[in-house]
Amino acid sequence: MLSVLRRVDRLGLTLSLASALALVLLPLVNLQPNRILPGQGVALSQLWQQNSFLIFLPLFLLALLSATFSRWLWPRLMISAAALLLLIIALGNSTTLLLEDQPPFARVSLGSGFWTLLLLLGLLMTDALIKLKMAPLPRLALVAIYLGAIFALLASGLWDQISLMLEYHNQERFWQQGGRHLVLVAGSILPALLIGVPLGIRCHRSPRVRAAILPVLSLLQTIPSLAMFGLLMIPLSLLATSFPLLSEFGIRGIGAAPALLALFLYSLLPIVSNTAAGFDGLDPAVLQAAKGMGMSRRQRLWQVELPLALPVMLSGLRIVLTMNIGLVAVAGLIGGGGYGTYIFQGLGQTATDLVLLGTLPTILLAFIAAMAIDTLIALTQRETR
Repeated sequence: MLSVLRRVDRLGLTLSLASALALVLLPLVNLQPNRILPGQGVALSQLWQQNSFLIFLPLFLLALLSATFSRWLWPRLMISAAALLLLIIALGNSTTLLLEDQPPFARVSLGSGFWTLLLLLGLLMTDALIKLKMAPLPRLALVAIYLGAIFALLASGLWDQISLMLEYHNQERFWQQGGRHLVLVAGSILPALLIGVPLGIRCHRSPRVRAAILPVLSLLQTIPSLAMFGLLMIPLSLLATSFPLLSEFGIRGIGAAPALLALFLYSLLPIVSNTAAGFDGLDPAVLQAAKGMGMSRRQRLWQVELPLALPVMLSGLRIVLTMNIGLVAVAGLIGGGGYGTYIFQGLGQTATDLVLLGTLPTILLAFIAAMAIDTLIALTQRETR
């Protein structure tokens, strides 16, 4: 008995119990009379007799069982992943039956039970991935394959009658807004890297420069994003009025210009501070050995110091990437574009699924960026050992 208890994974057991309660007690979908009005929850008790759910339920129970024991990491990962895919298939198949004999404007939206299960099964898979301690590239490839499988299901038309996908099909500029989102992120980070990395190196070498620069950047970081956008709108509007040529290049009080400038200012502190911290943590013995080998200052910088400081610098880039991907959504309020446009349109129309259409891609972009940078950090740490 004691040996069995020792094998129990407390986190896995907790997540399993929470998943079971969510599946039984919370509505998996909502049947709405139209796009805006709230709907009636549809729970598992009304869906379980459908063929897809009859396949899903045993696999779901097996996933919970595998999550309970600490040694069953690969079964936990694979069965939880399969259970989530089957849940997506089962919900897609159920929409046709739910919409029978309903008014033409009726919709099926995802309920709190689905979102809770998505979170809990995702946590089970993440916990298994961490404990398996996979190499960086295979782990990234596994996540990419799984996300590809989910996208393939969505592209197959299985969810075309679910409200979220109806909103997607109604937005002809979805991918254009996605490109705009990425342009704003890249357009703010690249200049910040070009300025922030040399500035961070200078802060490392000069305590006086560090004392002057870092407090100013820290102060900028404390300004809320909406306040920052508002502060920048006034001088940019005046510039556009005084110099009409600037307006032709897109520099005006609303749009991409204040968003790019604000994101650039927010990006500086993590890049500068992490660059300085990376160089501060270098082993003096290694630097002295490089100097003893006759390397010039420039050679030491490019061949020794930068490679050794790179993991810490990439950690700063990870912070900036995930932060800016989220902040670009706020820029939609001032006409900056990106997925934030859908968030604020949905709030204005009280259309929850339109809000989700802007929120979910933003979260996914941040997740992919974090995974990619984590992989780079792990690879650079391996190279510098």
